[in-house]
Amino acid sequence: MKITAVRAYRRNLRLQKPYVITWQRVEDVENVFLEISLENGITGIGAANPSPEVVGESPEETLRNLQNDLVDWLTGKDIRNINSLIDAVDARYPHKPGTLAAVDIALHDAFGQWLGIPVVDFYGRRHEAMPTSVTIGIMDLAQTLEEAAAFKAAGFRVLKLKTGLNPAADAEKVIKLHERFHDHFVVRVDANTGYDLKGLQQFMQLTEACPVELIEQPLQPEEDTALNFLSSTLRAKLAADESLKNAEAAFDLCKADRYGIYNVKLMKCGGIRGALKIAAVTEPARAELFWGCNDESIVSITAALHAAFSCAHTRYIDLDGSFDLAEDVVSGGFVVKDGMMSIASGAGLGLKRLSS
Repeated sequence: MKITAVRAYRRNLRLQKPYVITWQRVEDVENVFLEISLENGITGIGAANPSPEVVGESPEETLRNLQNDLVDWLTGKDIRNINSLIDAVDARYPHKPGTLAAVDIALHDAFGQWLGIPVVDFYGRRHEAMPTSVTIGIMDLAQTLEEAAAFKAAGFRVLKLKTGLNPAADAEKVIKLHERFHDHFVVRVDANTGYDLKGLQQFMQLTEACPVELIEQPLQPEEDTALNFLSSTLRAKLAADESLKNAEAAFDLCKADRYGIYNVKLMKCGGIRGALKIAAVTEPARAELFWGCNDESIVSITAALHAAFSCAHTRYIDLDGSFDLAEDVVSGGFVVKDGMMSIASGAGLGLKRLSS
């Protein structure tokens, strides 16, 4: 089944409300989309929103790559060779995970539609539904509690709290959340590389009486060796994020045994195929998978959910990246009810196109 047309474009998707993380205030989201059409009329769609700070590729660069010779190169190729096509794009654009993710996701969507089954069922569905965390950005204590109350009213049971500026103030938020909502919420923390070892230890000590499910990337990647000073019990609660970009990094991290949890993002590893390579490396190490995202279109969030649900050792999902978008180019893909996230019906990624 031949590819007959390829089209890349960019959309700046507005957020319903801005938020703050350690290094910036975010008000809108730049996504790059890729559409791949087959000779039978099927069109698959992919999307990318790479973070330059993490992977060294910007959405602008992604768009340039997709609009260059890649369009002509893909045209005429056979969708049945999906894995070799993805590997070839990886070879043509090494260390460009945004470019690779857009192609990978679009090919998977088209391939699944051609087969007539959801992508997750091609790889083997291991999960039907999981609770996703919802994110509270860096804000003052009163705003944090207000956001949490709104999430409780909306039916969510898992919070991810952005931290990393002040360990004592961060701990106070966790403690106050526990005092206000008791056991209603499971609380996760994302320090976004904002702590040093002393700050991390301070935060862990102050929150010892208040259950924190996991702590995501507390230190800068180059400081990971400092985690050796923590006990294995404490390290088991830590989730690698910025330190984990691809399967090679996963292999090194497994050998070092500094993290018990591995945060997989399609925008870091180049899409579904790259994510499943990480999964294959980490499973023998008995690591747990935690699937995350940037602020992304429903397109790439859905792709991550399909990958996550095909892995037996997926334990956590944090796939709220499209919840706060005021606009998108598709609908469908997944269903969220009372905080539980499941895959919508439909072949491929099960998406419905809204605009171009």
